[in-house]
Amino acid sequence: MAVKALNFKMDETEILDMKQVANVYNMTLTELFRAAINEYVKKLKEDPFYKLTMNVQEASKEESAQILAEIESLSDDDLTITSVRKFNV
Repeated sequence: MAVKALNFKMDETEILDMKQVANVYNMTLTELFRAAINEYVKKLKEDPFYKLTMNVQEASKEESAQILAEIESLSDDDLTITSVRKFNV
C-alpha cells in the first residue's frame, strides 16, 4: 500500500500538547496521529448512520427518471403524513 502525505492546520497549543504526549510515550507525532485517527475512524464506522449509508449507491439515469416520474404522479393525498414513529438508536 502506498504511503501518502497529508497537510492540515491546527492550533499551536494543540500541537504542543500532542508533542508532549508523544514524547511521554516515546512516539513520533506521525505514530500518535495515525493511532488517534485509526481509533476515531473505527468509532465512526460503528455508528448506525455510517452502517446504513456506506453501501448506498447512486441511482442510474434510468432509475432516477423512473423514481422522479413516480414522485411526480403522486397527489397531495398520497403525500399526507398518516402516522409518526420515533426510534431511538
